[in-house]
Formats: sequence, structure tokens, C-alpha cells
Amino acid sequence: MINDIKADAEKHMKKSLEALSAAFNKIRTGRAHPAILDSVTVNYYGQETPLKQVASVNVEDNRTLTVSPWEKNLIPTIEKAIMSSDLGLNPATSGDIIRVPMPMLTEETRREMVKQAKADAEHARVSIRNARRDANSMLKELEKEKEINQDDLRRGEEDIQKLTDRYIAEVDKTLKSKEEDLMAV
Repeated sequence: MINDIKADAEKHMKKSLEALSAAFNKIRTGRAHPAILDSVTVNYYGQETPLKQVASVNVEDNRTLTVSPWEKNLIPTIEKAIMSSDLGLNPATSGDIIRVPMPMLTEETRREMVKQAKADAEHARVSIRNARRDANSMLKELEKEKEINQDDLRRGEEDIQKLTDRYIAEVDKTLKSKEEDLMAV
């Protein structure tokens, strides 16, 4: 029973870490990376479809992505979808390929992105702490109903705290890495 609660808490903590990763992918650095366009969807025969399902996205050089649609008639639609996304990118078409240059980041833009990354990391930490709180309250409920004793409660809370510490350290490590990536010129 205690193991189920710990497993559930760990599952929620992992999801928080995955959500943080997804949020960090949306924060672009000066370098081109295909994951930047993961959030872009294209109107494909009346359906909103992720870009990577209608085209291949590759890195041409450090500062340029290339998007090769599988159907030529999608080129204007893809171009419009990239422009209307909140990524601040301006694609340019040349023949069958859409080139997406990554604009240089100013110092001010970098600082704003670091602030955003810190806010996303704090959101992940709060989510992890909420998972800990929920697990601890379930353990206390079990102890209150006399299904576990105080020693089991204390051990369970210690284990959940260790899990929490491990996942928060992972968030901090991921944030540090993203900050270094953003501040590199």
C-alpha cells in the first residue's frame, strides 16, 4: 500500500519533469534545433496536424532550420503556421524547401528567456511538492485509519522526501543547463 503511494507520487513527479522539458523546448536559444518547431501545427485537409507529421525538419547549419514538406501544396500553409506561432520566426521559401533562420538573441531577450525558464522550473518544483503533499496526506490517512503504524508512516514520509529531493535536484540541473545554453553567445 505504501509502495503504491510512493509509485504514484514518483509518476506525478516524472510528469512534472517531462512538462518542464517540453516547456524548455519552446524557449529557443540562438542555435537551430528541430524541437523548436514541435509546437507548430498545420491545417492539413481541415485537421490541425503537428508540423513533423507533414514535413521533415532538419538543421541546415547552426542558425538555420530547413522544413521539407511531403506535399508541395502545403508550403504556404506551413510558412503561415510558422509565422503565426509565438516563436518569433520568419520562414523563407526557396523552391521546395522552407528555410527558417534563427534570429540573433540580444542580451535583453536572453535575460527574458532565462526569466521564463526560471518560472517554468519553479512551476515544476511546485508540482513536485504538490505530489509530495498528496502522498503524505494519503499516508497520514492510512495511519489515521490504523492500516499502518507510526513507524511505517515516518518511513514512508522519509522515502517520499528523498524522491522529492531527487526530482527537485533534477529540475535544478535541467534549469542550470538551459540557462547556460541561453546565455552562450
